[in-house]
Amino acid sequence: MSTALQQTLEKKFAETFGREPAVVSHAPGRIEVLGNHTDYNEGYVLSAAINCGTFFALAPRDDGLVRLVAGDIMDETTFPAAAPERSDEHSWSNYVKGSLAGLNALVGAPERGFDAMFLGNVPLGSGLSSSAALETSAILAMARARGAEISPLDVALVGQKAEHEFAGVKCGLLDQATSVFGEQDHLVMSDFRTREFKSVAFPSDVCFLMCNTHAKHALVDGAYNERRECCERAARFFATALDHPVSALRDVSWDEWLAHRAEMPELDARRSAHPIGENGRVLAGVEMLRSGDVEAFGNLMFESHDSSRNYFENSCPELDTVVDAAKAIPGVLGARLSGGGFGGSAVVLVRTRDAEAAAAAIRHAYAHKHGDRCDTRAVVCSDGARIVKAS
Repeated sequence: MSTALQQTLEKKFAETFGREPAVVSHAPGRIEVLGNHTDYNEGYVLSAAINCGTFFALAPRDDGLVRLVAGDIMDETTFPAAAPERSDEHSWSNYVKGSLAGLNALVGAPERGFDAMFLGNVPLGSGLSSSAALETSAILAMARARGAEISPLDVALVGQKAEHEFAGVKCGLLDQATSVFGEQDHLVMSDFRTREFKSVAFPSDVCFLMCNTHAKHALVDGAYNERRECCERAARFFATALDHPVSALRDVSWDEWLAHRAEMPELDARRSAHPIGENGRVLAGVEMLRSGDVEAFGNLMFESHDSSRNYFENSCPELDTVVDAAKAIPGVLGARLSGGGFGGSAVVLVRTRDAEAAAAAIRHAYAHKHGDRCDTRAVVCSDGARIVKAS
């Protein structure tokens, strides 16, 4: 968390509104470390809140309006606190408007509005979930300002609902939950069947490099839907083939997949192998971290990417370049694509002392293959969302 960024926000707030903020909150971005396309298969994910995020500052008004300012571009919009509506003109405001609408539905509409401004340092479009950081920080600050008690899970659920209904993104719960439940030097283990979130200790002498390829490939929505349909068909197959209940691929072991893959349509078998294997890797990874074997954990990340490349086919040449280069770089322990795939970012696990050299080597390898350098950023496991100032 950047104290300088908070100070910049508070200064801008005072200059814009003529008073100090009454509440300031902070919420981090996130990375996905293990567990890919497992959320809709009721599986497991290991993720981490990271050391960049969004600050949200507000002060109550005497009327029922909200005056909201984006602190980076100093654009602003005004709307009623009790009835925020989606906006096409100020699309950036929809994350806050949706969060407010969800909070109102949970605790009731407010009688007073507020002035608010937000400012963050999560790179937009980098796969670090700047939107979830904004939603989560906004919900925390708005709830505190009206004295409303809201559970951490509800904070995440309200943020997810904002994405669905105001931003038009049918995301899972991973981004918001990680931003809420993050802990310094720990990963977050998410169980998407039970909605339980646990902290798993992570070594402090390693960090992650986020490598943004900026690659964007067409037909992503169709590719996502095709893979989800394959997983759902595979779950229905295993429900009839196995002698125990199966409601999602989470209920299928790797040995069971091996025993029955030849009985399935070839595409369904390949697609289902990925989330089934990922669930196993997450569970194994937790045990490896508990025993202090970070090298074996890194190997699971490489295995995860190989599964994405060969079974789920949600990688791309740009992501493969980063991961293949990482395998040959001293100090690198693991690497894989992060998020939905088909472009975007890869996450690389590296010894902290080797991070700078590894980042330079990855950028060089990427430029040699693709002509442009990918962006690299070192991140560490950090604390989740919280109130940092309240008067």
